[in-house]
Amino acid sequence: MLRIHCMQHWYNLSDGAMEDALYEIASMRLFARLSLDSALPDRTTIMNFRHLLEQHQLARQLFNTINRWLAEAGVMMTQGTLVDATIIEAPSSTKNKEQQRDPEMHQTKKGNQWHFGMKAH
Repeated sequence: MLRIHCMQHWYNLSDGAMEDALYEIASMRLFARLSLDSALPDRTTIMNFRHLLEQHQLARQLFNTINRWLAEAGVMMTQGTLVDATIIEAPSSTKNKEQQRDPEMHQTKKGNQWHFGMKAH
């Protein structure tokens, strides 16, 4: 649960978003040492653990210790944001009234496949 709490803080995720991330992002499950067949903690469990740390004023101490270890190892974790873009596909010949391609449409690569369209973040 401590690893989940750290990821929640590092990626600025709500309890529900952290639960969803554990289901959807394999690297987060791996970091939390959760296997595919193990039961994942739900948002209430994540919230209760966070509240327990806050009630006993342990969260700040834990993060200070973790940050010190990371700094000593030459690695420093800062907050980040996860962005998953949805690609809205368009035919490559999409043109507007002026017979020009829409300037918002462009090519992007997802995995090993190229797509033409726009990203919805």
